Amino acid sequence: MTATTAPGRRTPQSMIGFLDDSPPYVRPILFAVGGLALLSIVRILAGAPDLTAGDTFIAAIGAMSPIVFAALGGLFAERVGVVNIGLEGMMILGTWFAGYAGWHWGPWAAVVAGAVGGALGGLLLALATVTFGVDHIVAGIAINLLAPGVCRFLASAVFVGHEDGTITQSPTMSGTISRFTFPFLAGGSLFGWKTPDTLGWLDEKRWFFLSDVAGLGRGFTTSLAFTTILALALVPLSAYFLWRTPFGLRLRSIGEKPSAADSLGVAVYRIKYIGVTISGALAGLGGAWLAIDVRAYNENQVAGRGFQGLAALIFGNWRPAGLAAGAGLFAFAQSLTQRIGTAPVRALFLLAALVTVGLAIVLITRRRVPQAIGALVMGGLAFVYYLSTKTVNNQIVFITPYLVTLLVLAFASQHLRPPAAEGKPWRKGDIT
Repeated sequence: MTATTAPGRRTPQSMIGFLDDSPPYVRPILFAVGGLALLSIVRILAGAPDLTAGDTFIAAIGAMSPIVFAALGGLFAERVGVVNIGLEGMMILGTWFAGYAGWHWGPWAAVVAGAVGGALGGLLLALATVTFGVDHIVAGIAINLLAPGVCRFLASAVFVGHEDGTITQSPTMSGTISRFTFPFLAGGSLFGWKTPDTLGWLDEKRWFFLSDVAGLGRGFTTSLAFTTILALALVPLSAYFLWRTPFGLRLRSIGEKPSAADSLGVAVYRIKYIGVTISGALAGLGGAWLAIDVRAYNENQVAGRGFQGLAALIFGNWRPAGLAAGAGLFAFAQSLTQRIGTAPVRALFLLAALVTVGLAIVLITRRRVPQAIGALVMGGLAFVYYLSTKTVNNQIVFITPYLVTLLVLAFASQHLRPPAAEGKPWRKGDIT
C-alpha cells in the first residue's frame, strides 16, 4: 500500500525546506526578526546593554552607507558578467574627486564629482576587460594599485600650498551636508517645534526585544545625512531597475548568457560598458560619502571598504536586499569596535556560539554532518573564549569586523548563485 499525504499538509522533509519554498519577502523578514531577538537575548545574558542601543545602530547605519554604495557598484558590474575587484580603487578615486569639488563648490558638488571619479575607474575597467579581454581579476587589482598613486600625484599637484592642503589631504570642504531626523519617531523638528522622541523613550527602557526594535528604528530615523538617505534609497531603486525594467532585463541577461542576448539584438558590448561605468559611479559615491563625512579627502580613508562591499555582495547572493543586509552586518561589527569598546565585542562571542549551534542543527537535519561538526567546534571555541575572559584583547577588537566578514562568507557560500557568465571572456559570435 502506498502512503499518501493529506492535501495542504507538509511532510517533515518539506518543512525543512519551508524557507526555500516561501515567497521572496518572507526569508529576510524572518531572519531580521530572529536576528534581533537573538541579539536581545545575548544583550541580557552578557550584560551588554549597548549591544543593541540606539546609538550603536545610529553609528552602524552611517558606517553601512559607503559599503552599500560599493556593493551596489559590484552588483551592476557582475550582473553584466564583469568581476569588479577594483571597487576599492574606484572608491579611492571618488574620495579625491569629492575632496577637490567639495573644497571649491561644497558637499553636493562633491557627491557629483565623486561619482564622476569612480565612473572613470569603471570606464578603465570596461576598456580593459570588455574591449581588450584582460583577465577581470588582473584588471581590478591593477586599478586598486593605480588609484592610490594617481590620487597622491594629483594631491601633490593640486592641494599642496593651498590652505590646509597637503600631499595626503585636501583643503577643508566648504559647507556641510544636511541631516534629517524624523518627527515624532525620533524627536525631529516640525515647523520649528521639537516633537516627542518616541523611539528614544522606548530605547532607554531596555525592555526585551521591544527596546531593541526601538534602537534599530532610531538608527533609520535619527540624524540621517542626506548622503546616507541616498544610499538607503538606492537599494530598492536598484532592485526595481534590474528586475522590473526592460533595460535591467537586458543587463542581467548579458551576465547569464551573452550569446543569447546577442542573438536577440541586444548590444552586448555597449551595455557591458554602461553596467561597469554605473558600477564605478556607485563606488565613487561611496568614496564621496567618506570625504563628505570628514569634510576632506584623506589618503587611505577608504580602508578596505571596497573589499567589504564586494564581500557584502557575495553574502547577499548578488541581490540588493541581501547585499544591504551584509553591509549592515559588517557595519554593525565595525560600530561596536569603534564607538563602544570591548564589552559588546565580548558579547559577540556568545552570539557566535549560539548562531553556530543553530547552524549545526540545521546542517544535521540536512545530513551534512562534517559541516555540522565544524560549526560545533567553532561555536565551542567561541563559547570557551567568552567564558574565559572579561576584557577582550585590543587586537581582537580591531579585527572583529574583518573576522565577522570572513565567517559570514564562509557560511553564506553554501547557497551562492552568481551570474552564470561572470568573469568569462566573450566575443561577438561566441555561442557559449
